[in-house]
Amino acid sequence: MVRKLHNFDEWIDYFRYWQDSIGLPQGEIRNFKFEAKFGDQEVPHIEFGHYKGQRKWPTVMHIPDQRIRDALLNLIVYQGDTEFASVEQQRNLLTHAPSDYDLLALMRVMTEEMRHGWQMSYLLCSHFGDEGKREAAKLLERRADEGERLLGSFNELVDNWLDFFTYTQFIDRDGKFQLTMLSVSAFDPLSRSMNPMLKEESFHLGTGNNGLLRIVKAGKMPPEVIQRFFHKWIPTAFDLFGTDNSSSAHWAYVWGLKGRYDEREHQTEPDKAKLNELSRDLYRQEITKLVERLNMFIPERERWLRVPDTKFNRKIGMYAHQRYTVDGQPIDDPAKYAAYLQTVLPQTEHYDTVHTIEKEPGWIEAKKADSLLK
Repeated sequence: MVRKLHNFDEWIDYFRYWQDSIGLPQGEIRNFKFEAKFGDQEVPHIEFGHYKGQRKWPTVMHIPDQRIRDALLNLIVYQGDTEFASVEQQRNLLTHAPSDYDLLALMRVMTEEMRHGWQMSYLLCSHFGDEGKREAAKLLERRADEGERLLGSFNELVDNWLDFFTYTQFIDRDGKFQLTMLSVSAFDPLSRSMNPMLKEESFHLGTGNNGLLRIVKAGKMPPEVIQRFFHKWIPTAFDLFGTDNSSSAHWAYVWGLKGRYDEREHQTEPDKAKLNELSRDLYRQEITKLVERLNMFIPERERWLRVPDTKFNRKIGMYAHQRYTVDGQPIDDPAKYAAYLQTVLPQTEHYDTVHTIEKEPGWIEAKKADSLLK
């Protein structure tokens, strides 16, 4: 049963209950003063789509079509759902951080994700009436542990610190893409929410990138094990860009709700049937360069890390639930494919290996906690 909320203050009380219900410990992470933050509007007019050139909509009442309002509500709900899910996925790592630096970084990431969920809930409660308040309550009622979150990545287990750094490298990087595409939205309160969120998100990406670099440089974690966790998370990140030939992405663009990742760099109209594919391709190019940087610290070329093909282990889109290898080669036999997945995805013994290595001194390059302040 969804709790009925009358105002944002009641949502805040429910948020505190959610923190208790997921077992978030008392202390600094609970004492953070949350607030909604809005940046300046860089471009006051709608930048693309059917309403291009008109003033950005300051309230829902200014939106000219109920279908646009419904699509906007949906975009905000999905974004908010990812933020609270991330906290649920990462909270168990608070008890076994490899260093004070990593604990502080984790606490900052989780706190900022909560603030991003707070921001989306504020928009829902402030602009969308009773329906928005119901959706804001549901953001706190779904659980990643129960597989109830709206997108696949956010129902996966974050079991260890290799998981966490891989997650923040690849899943949070998808978040950067999504926030950037919403930063040009025709709905003024949403677009102005994005710059503060993007500034905070950049720390999450840096945490993942630096964490993986520190692991690779330390040389204790076998690249073959790291690769399996890449195979676990990267396909789910590809899924986050949505279905191929998406009508939802098409209309979100036509209505001015969500632009291209590099919208302001283009004067030409995009192929609106391929918007998700375009974003996914740009994302793959970006993460490929990051993985190549990791390989600079792996001496044996045959052990270099790789980004899997976009066909591998997909749950959404034209390749959903089809049988392809990490190199994009088809496997016709279901039994052979099931056996193949065990050779490329983390199995119980690989989680055990990671836990064992994470107990060893020097498994990750050291960093001082005060470097977070510099």
